Order: sequence, then C-alpha cells, then structure tokens
Amino acid sequence: MKKFIFTLVLGTVLWSCGGSGGDTPPPPPPPANKAPTTPTLVYPTNNLLCINNVLDFNWNAATDPEGDTITYQVQVATDANFTQIVHTVSETNTLRTLSLEKGIAYYWRVRATDSKNLSSDYSSTNQFYTEGNGVSNYLPFSPVLVSPSLNTTETGTTTTLQWTASDVDTSDTLTYDVYFDTVNPPVTMESSNLTTNSLNVSLTASTNYYWKVVVKDDKGGQTIGQIWNFVTD
Repeated sequence: MKKFIFTLVLGTVLWSCGGSGGDTPPPPPPPANKAPTTPTLVYPTNNLLCINNVLDFNWNAATDPEGDTITYQVQVATDANFTQIVHTVSETNTLRTLSLEKGIAYYWRVRATDSKNLSSDYSSTNQFYTEGNGVSNYLPFSPVLVSPSLNTTETGTTTTLQWTASDVDTSDTLTYDVYFDTVNPPVTMESSNLTTNSLNVSLTASTNYYWKVVVKDDKGGQTIGQIWNFVTD
C-alpha cells in the first residue's frame, strides 16, 4: 500500500513539473501598419489653361501594403501654399468633378488615407488657370520658392534668393520685383524689374528676414507672391 501511494505521489509531482511540455509562447504582434503610396496627378496638368470651369480632377491610384481600403483627399486652392483652400473633398475613386470660378489661377494636390487613418504624403502640386469671359491676358501664376527654404538658418554674409514663376500666356515676358526686409510684411524693394529668377542679398547675423516676389507680365498683369522668411546665425 505504501509503495502504491509513493508511486502515485511521484507521478503527480512529475506531471505537475513537466506539464504538457511548457507554456505556449504568445503569438507574434501584428505587423505595424504602413501608409499608402503617394498618388500622382493626371489632370488638370501643370500650367494648363482650362476652357471650362467645371473640371474632372483625375489621379493615379495609390496602393496600400496591407491591402487596406483607400480614400483620397483632394485639395484645390488659390495659392501655392494652400492657405486659401476652396475645395477639400474625399473620394474613393480616382476622379472627382468640381466646379470652379472663371478667370482664376488654381493649385491642386491629392493624398491617400487607408482604413486605419494613416495617410501618404501629398502629391506634387499642379497649377492651372480657368478661362475667363473675354479675357485677353492671364495673370502670371504665383511664384514658387526655391531657396532659402522656409524657416531655415543661413550662415555667412550673403545668400541668393531663388524662385520660379510661369504664365499660361507662354509668350509673355516675365519680370520680378523683390521685397526684402527685417519686418513682416516686407516693404523695402530690394530690386525691381529683374529678368532673372534669383537675387543676391547681404545679411546681418542673428536677424530674421522676410521677402516676397511680385511677378509681372508684359501686358500689365502682376501677381503678388507669398511672404517667405529665414533667419541668420
């Protein structure tokens, strides 16, 4: 009887120590969600003069690494920095029809968002113009900053201000007035009627600079650009 009890106790101890082969390891964590790819714009193309003011905005589809459902956010603005947005719409397809005013320069871009609310970068920006009633001259597009980048720190005693600009009327000759100052908005005209897209300026250390470009065509039209800024060491 004692031998039977000893055998039973020993078996119980061995079973409790050995169990069924150890605890089951936890499952691996799910992979981190990744953003969709960035869409690319198809239409309206860059620098397009649109005959109609009701336009079909079209872009190439984005893809999602996890196969999540994608929605697109379309933004249309009257300035290149998208501070004056006239349309922000969501779309599950790659085409959206929007009605715009006539005789206006517009800028548009798209980004993709997955069903887990993770978004891609915005696409590049296309600029276009809607034809007005009886318009014989179109204003230039707003100038686009090249350098120095916004809010950067410049070293040295000089730097080169650079920008780009364009016009639907491709035969127009463009010139530029550059305002450069330590006050915002800048009021000092550093140079006028420039025919190049750059200007060298002198700098003072530990100073915040503000500048803007007014682009003019040879038919009397002009567009005032955004205010840009940088600081010096």
